[in-house]
Amino acid sequence: SSAGDRSPRQHGGQDLTRTTGQVKRGELDAKQDKVNLHALKQEQVRAEIARLEDLKKKVQAKIAASERLSQMASQIRLDMTRDGLRIQIVDENNRPMFASGSAVVQPYMRELLREIGTVLAEVPNRLTLEGHTDAAPFVGGGLGYGNWELSADRANASRRELMVGG
Repeated sequence: SSAGDRSPRQHGGQDLTRTTGQVKRGELDAKQDKVNLHALKQEQVRAEIARLEDLKKKVQAKIAASERLSQMASQIRLDMTRDGLRIQIVDENNRPMFASGSAVVQPYMRELLREIGTVLAEVPNRLTLEGHTDAAPFVGGGLGYGNWELSADRANASRRELMVGG
């Protein structure tokens, strides 16, 4: 063969006239498994909502089963939000979670947080703790410690009590 011959057979490559022989993947119509991602996601969302509703019922049952905790039922609010199950513990006049200006959890709230912690230990969800302080200026706030730091210390104190519960 001469150097001037430019046939595809001489230089490699596929024989364009081929009609039989080895079939490459994708040359035939193969069955393709398709996953409906939307349906799968909807199923996962429904399962997550059902799991959170079950968690809500467990927390309510735990509170109702305890004579001491049931006395605090008016301070506990459970509702579903876009982010998941929200458990709110609100102060009442005679039962605040913390004394004014303090990050020490009151004994009756300590018991409540620990009981909620035992139920939350059963779920794999991540938790977010939020807290609030009153609007009164913090005594000694000029030293760099104010309501912002107090709120963080209260959240950490609450977190520790939840962890003791599980």
